[in-house]
Amino acid sequence: MKPAQEREKDGPNINGDIRSRQVQLIDEAGTNHGVVPTGEAMGMAEKAGLDLVEIAAGKDDTPVVKILDYGKFKYQSQKKAAEARKKQKTVEVKEIKMRPNIDDNDYNVKMRSMQRFFEEGDKVKVTLRFRGREMAHQELGFDVLRRVKAESEVYAKVESEPRFEGRQIVMMLAPKG
Repeated sequence: MKPAQEREKDGPNINGDIRSRQVQLIDEAGTNHGVVPTGEAMGMAEKAGLDLVEIAAGKDDTPVVKILDYGKFKYQSQKKAAEARKKQKTVEVKEIKMRPNIDDNDYNVKMRSMQRFFEEGDKVKVTLRFRGREMAHQELGFDVLRRVKAESEVYAKVESEPRFEGRQIVMMLAPKG
């Protein structure tokens, strides 16, 4: 039988997990007590009815510890992490597909949706696909993409120039600012 694997713990060291002989102690009021032996710091934490939590790795192998309620500390840090995740904007890549002989009205509709994507902060991948004999007129495809580039330069910048990938030309645009 295999022995049970020790679980990797997440979060800071608390109470008995602090292995250093001496620590930089900050009490629950925020007062810095300087470097004290770990046993003395543990005694102060027990006397206050709170936990001794390692806040940061200090210099010379003396970690910075604080006397506080670990449950409350963990809750606060989870709340901060959730708030940071909520404010984070994920940039999506939207794809606009075109053909070399696209009609003006269809082109304008696609340009409006591209502008909306840029306003939302998303990148746009413009794919121009060739079918059958259209491959003989590749310059038409490059003309369409040059037109897209020219009309969108007000609110977008070219991240990757038009390039061939098989039977299609791909160009990547990103919002300005």
